[in-house]
This record gives sequence, C-alpha cells and structure tokens, in this order.
Amino acid sequence: MSSTWQAYCELLRLEYSICRKDFPAIYERVRQTPVAAGRTTSPNPAAIAHSVDLAAVFYFKNVLCLQRSAATVHLLKRYGFPAQLVIGVQHLPFAAHAWVELEGAVINDKPYMSEMYSVLERC
Repeated sequence: MSSTWQAYCELLRLEYSICRKDFPAIYERVRQTPVAAGRTTSPNPAAIAHSVDLAAVFYFKNVLCLQRSAATVHLLKRYGFPAQLVIGVQHLPFAAHAWVELEGAVINDKPYMSEMYSVLERC
C-alpha cells in the first residue's frame, strides 16, 4: 500500500474524533501507538510527512493541523520512528497549533515552531 494512501486512510480514521471535537481520543490514539521495533530506511521521515501533506491536498475537506500531525506521528511510529505530537499555544493573539517533532527537530512545519508557541503537551 502506498504511503500516500496509508496517510489518507489515517486522516479518515481521525475524522470522527475531529468532527466530534474529541481531542482526548486523538491524544490517546497517538499516545498509545507503539513505536515499531527497528526503524525502516524507506520511507524516511521526510517522505512520510510529505505523504500526509499530499493526502491532505486530496482530502475531501480542509485538514486541520492536529489531524495532519496526529496522522503523521501515527505513521512514523508504525515505521519505527519515535515521533512526538506537540501542541502549543500563542498568547497574543491567541492561537493554538500542532506539529510533529522527531528527535527534537520539527519535521512537518517550520523549524522554529517551539519559539513561536508555548508548548502545552508532547505525546
């Protein structure tokens, strides 16, 4: 199965929780996804993040950063990468955002996200 198709399916799996605004369910799905034993060399983390971005382009509605990041973390963990979903807030003007970090580096957004937002949670 192509990684873009896997990414699209993962976005669909998260859709129910997104529609219900059931953020604890999304958090638990990401937190409970085990990191597979042994990393793979293909696809690499950048290719997985790109696959999720590509799937989001073809998705039937606008994909939120939380949905995109949760899907990315889930896929990365399945391929053996210990990725983290990071949720942060900006105080003025108020804004919330989610992104993915792998070994301390942002992989699906701008590299300076943790400087723009106060980190609330990592899972």
